[in-house]
Amino acid sequence: MIKYDELLRYPISEGRQKLSRRDTALYALSVGLGQDPLDTRQLQFVDSTRALPALPFMAVVLAPHGFWMADPKTGIDVVRLVHGEQSMQFHAPLPVDGEVIGRTRIVDIIDKGDGKGALLYTSKELIDATTGELITSLHSTTFLRGDGGFGGPNGPVKPIHTLPERAPEFRVELRTRPEQALLYRLNGDYNPLHSDPAVAAKAGFDRPILHGLCTLGLCGHALLRTLCDYDASRMRSLALRFSSPVFPGETLAIEIWSDGSFRAQAVERQVTVINNGRAEVAV
Repeated sequence: MIKYDELLRYPISEGRQKLSRRDTALYALSVGLGQDPLDTRQLQFVDSTRALPALPFMAVVLAPHGFWMADPKTGIDVVRLVHGEQSMQFHAPLPVDGEVIGRTRIVDIIDKGDGKGALLYTSKELIDATTGELITSLHSTTFLRGDGGFGGPNGPVKPIHTLPERAPEFRVELRTRPEQALLYRLNGDYNPLHSDPAVAAKAGFDRPILHGLCTLGLCGHALLRTLCDYDASRMRSLALRFSSPVFPGETLAIEIWSDGSFRAQAVERQVTVINNGRAEVAV
């Protein structure tokens, strides 16, 4: 069982990662850029002979610190946890050749009650190892489905972004590839839920599912295309809530409002997979 004060003080190890142009291109390919070989706006992110700017939302895979929640000292039931929300603020461009440091801390744990789970809020700073400059601030909410009722505080709960009531101004359809999860895992997330049919079956799925953060990358791609004309330097922030998993091979329909609000649906199942999204973009 979770012990609130002890978990708040849990020391999460620092992550470090050296980056190369290959890493930058691999991430862009893994979230679907380059599928149109005639679109040079996409090719700049995947062709190492071109400028090769890094996608800002690549920050979610950088400088990992391992699956620290699996440490028995945390008291977390790791079998039943779900990534609930993710947000990022982009302060500076990601280095294409260089080294980054990731420093993560637990911000709070909200007890929703016995049988109702808990919310774990974490914050991560991604820092340029050479200059010490803050590149990206990341904030995650993890829903601990099996850990409610430990006697912790029941609030405050972070508010969600409310989507506009009017119809969205843009709709982008992006088809995921059947092997996309196998490609995306090369960014460093080797959870077998996304590759092993037997593990997926134990989790209640008839096949491996796509990484939630890969779905985030696909939404980022749609926003980059629609609101930024593929100018990555214009993205200032990105936030969303995960609603349902995506299966590789499905088509995502990303609906976007002019104020940066967005949501995404798996077309074949008519299921909302991303909700309450919001991006801030420089004019």
